[in-house]
Amino acid sequence: MRIVDLRSDTVTRPTPAMREAMLRAELGDDVFGEDPTVNALEERMAALFGHESALFCPSGTMTNQIAINVHTRPGDEVLCEEGAHVYRYEGGGMMANSGCSVKHLPADRGRFTVADVEAAINDRNAAYLANTRLVVIENTVNRGGGAVWDIAETARIRNTCDSHGLALHLDGARLFNALIIDGSSTADWGRIFHSISICLSKGLGAPVGSVLIGDRTFIHQARRVRKRFGGGMRQAGMLAAAGLHALDHHVKRLADDHARARLIGAAISARPWCERLMPIDTNIIIYDLRAERTAKEHVALLESKGIRCFAIGPSQVRMVTHLDIGDEDAERTIAALNSITA
Repeated sequence: MRIVDLRSDTVTRPTPAMREAMLRAELGDDVFGEDPTVNALEERMAALFGHESALFCPSGTMTNQIAINVHTRPGDEVLCEEGAHVYRYEGGGMMANSGCSVKHLPADRGRFTVADVEAAINDRNAAYLANTRLVVIENTVNRGGGAVWDIAETARIRNTCDSHGLALHLDGARLFNALIIDGSSTADWGRIFHSISICLSKGLGAPVGSVLIGDRTFIHQARRVRKRFGGGMRQAGMLAAAGLHALDHHVKRLADDHARARLIGAAISARPWCERLMPIDTNIIIYDLRAERTAKEHVALLESKGIRCFAIGPSQVRMVTHLDIGDEDAERTIAALNSITA
């Protein structure tokens, strides 16, 4: 029985064409700055977002944690939403790696407002308060069901950051999903942020890697931190080639993932065991169950029917569509969901 794996868009396998691009990649030692394929990826990503420089890293967790480390000093405060990936899913890295404290902002599906930011900034003259230094925005919002940020509100947050001397970082692990929805460009988002993390191994389907983007001075410091964190790679061009291939071939097709997510979501919302379905903006489906069955029990039941998904709370389940999920997989998922009657 073929397994339909909807646990995450990180489970994709490289396509045959991507594997061929990886095999043909020109290689060198990236720690010495001599891998031409890595250099090409970094230059392309920096240009896409209108910044001066970029840095290829093994993971989005590393790019986020490097950015936090460069922007802050021990004892500084980071503002983010309570469910933000940088806080919830990066192993306490902000605290362990950079010695930062965290203040959570109220949010609608992970999206806060400029007023929320302004209300949270500590008085710099109060020596007993942490120095508010960095704001982190996640777009799309994982735990918000793939929610997409409003670019105008984000620009207003940047203006507030500038007026208070704060840095603004974008965890753009799934930013390309957002671009498909609102029609904005990479340059539109690039001009708002001091630093940007883009993941290549989620919706874009590369096997490994994320890119950190910023100005030349920022990336020079980030390269040093990457080495300290153990992220210096040698002949990494084979991985970078997968990212370049993904940029060329896997961006527009994200709309297919979104369409399949909406179809699966419509089937879920019609079932009697569904208490609530989050709005589906992109490729993430999150729903709450009625009290008759726990999320773990529900996930186990679907697993027995060949459908893999993920419990993200006692009664909350997540599914994510991606490159390896086709129309037949979506139909099989809907049939399995429809077969659960209570």
